[in-house]
Amino acid sequence: MKTIAILSGKGGTGKTTLAASLARLAGEKALADCDVEAPNLHILLQGKLLEKKEYRGAQTALIDEDLCRQCGLCREACRFQAISAGYQVIPFRCEGCGVCSLVCPHGAAHLETVKTGDTYVHETGEGLFSHALLDIGAEGSGKLVTEVRRIIQPYIQTEKLFFIDGSPGIGCVVIASLTGCDAAILVTEPTLSGKSDLLRVLDLADHFSIPAVVCINRFDVNLELTAEIEAYCRQARVPVLGKIPFDSRVVEGLRNYKTPLEMEGSTAAAAIRGFWENMQKYLQNEEEGE
Repeated sequence: MKTIAILSGKGGTGKTTLAASLARLAGEKALADCDVEAPNLHILLQGKLLEKKEYRGAQTALIDEDLCRQCGLCREACRFQAISAGYQVIPFRCEGCGVCSLVCPHGAAHLETVKTGDTYVHETGEGLFSHALLDIGAEGSGKLVTEVRRIIQPYIQTEKLFFIDGSPGIGCVVIASLTGCDAAILVTEPTLSGKSDLLRVLDLADHFSIPAVVCINRFDVNLELTAEIEAYCRQARVPVLGKIPFDSRVVEGLRNYKTPLEMEGSTAAAAIRGFWENMQKYLQNEEEGE
């Protein structure tokens, strides 16, 4: 089974719309939305819930009032100022480092594993699908991404492809999405920020030796910048496998929970189909070692 991450250096490039569209084009696949902080692929992929679980992926300090003698050692040692004057732990400041439990001579401070989100596995018309919701203010989003990828594995049987819809950027959650993938589809747009952030995520893929391809969305809104992106990719030997035109029907479709493929007369839909044909050829060539 080939694992393909769909990423973008910045938000708003159309990454999730492309992921949902590819889910409808590809056969024998599973999917995961690894943007655990702001997932929305599940909005387009409705299905039957197979599994929901609480995820406990972070630790926070707790202070036992009965044991605490308010000696002040924990407050002095805590570099995050997470212990109040009344010797209560301030949850949004605590990083779970455990220094308070080390310095407390009375055994009043200790670490406890806490809930940081919920994970889900669905059976949809487009295949098995996993995602998660990180709790507000919770830490450990990278760990939760790894859990989203793990929980779907027992359900996978004959699937040949595993699409991962990752987060924008190049941080921990993106690294957790990209690690171990066979290829990465990088979705960009012809804006200055789109080009700048594409270069950063290309560097990230190169750092982890993940083969990357590029899809330029709304390419016709700025042909000059599109040409610059293509020129850079040629120099870096990164294939540009698709260019999707601006299409107002895409927004209309999303308002009705539809991908561009379900919108009659959509010019974006035709380009997405062309991109997927090119992507299949690319994967085949990679498999054959060309």
